[in-house]
Amino acid sequence: MYRYVFGPVLSGRLGRSLGLDLLGSKVCSMDCVYCEVGPTTIRTRERKPWAAPRDILAELRSWKAEGFDDPDVVTLGGSGEPTLNSGLPEIIAGCRSILPGVPVAVLTNSSLLPDPLVRRELGAADMILPSLDSLVEEEFQAVNRPHRSLRLAEIARGIQDLRREFPGRLCLEVLLVKGYNDSGKNLDLLRDYCAELKPERVDVVTLSRPGTLDSAEAVDSHTLGLWRKALGTQAAPSSPGAKASASARLTENRLCEALAASLARRPQTLAQLAGALGADPGVVRKALERMVRERELDAIESDGQIFYSRPGVAPFGGL
Repeated sequence: MYRYVFGPVLSGRLGRSLGLDLLGSKVCSMDCVYCEVGPTTIRTRERKPWAAPRDILAELRSWKAEGFDDPDVVTLGGSGEPTLNSGLPEIIAGCRSILPGVPVAVLTNSSLLPDPLVRRELGAADMILPSLDSLVEEEFQAVNRPHRSLRLAEIARGIQDLRREFPGRLCLEVLLVKGYNDSGKNLDLLRDYCAELKPERVDVVTLSRPGTLDSAEAVDSHTLGLWRKALGTQAAPSSPGAKASASARLTENRLCEALAASLARRPQTLAQLAGALGADPGVVRKALERMVRERELDAIESDGQIFYSRPGVAPFGGL
């Protein structure tokens, strides 16, 4: 089973997104209450090759050799903050070599953007999706639970510096958690900030499944709509389903491996998994049921849907 390559997954923002995990474990500069991967085990700002670039790229070559259709985008993210991997330039260059013509996107919590070197390295990507959940200090501490050395004002300025320097697409994400960062003060500050930043798009989202903490809950639809209108949120492009590809020819064991790798990072429904992998839903259902029976997966009902995840993965996600 792949350790660093997962998916593709269907993303409302990115289409069929093939994920690369640049950490290999929950290494992050924050411990957000809504994190889909679960609590941070190593909270740090140290940059080093947490996962060796050669190992990540070797897996990507193996995935390509299986004959899958190219994804819409390769997304660097995974178990923690991807910019903590000091091999970021090598990984981006390797993605371009292995999957020529496929855009490279980076998901980041923005914590390292004050560093000019990190911003220069990110300049090789096609799209950057930084997060900024609150400009109110006490809310930032409560919802993101950052490393003690991080400063909110520096992070906000780092995103602005990246916007000026980065020639590609930049889309800001704000994730709202009820009672944590949905205050009127935060909305006013972010409205002014976004008006100055002028990102390509502002995605205001909330939890679609329970968060890492029991106290982390989604905001209601009225609040979400109010924020989206205030910040000029545009509807994200719909995610096209994948056509049948190499996944349709996978053995059941290999399909289970692909499902496990994808679900280790992000809980998903049957429809999402089948669409992203280009596989027959009946075949995917059979594999999922087998994995649940054998306790390799959990099946969790939320909002009338069944989400599958690896044991220990918090039931929330959102590329």
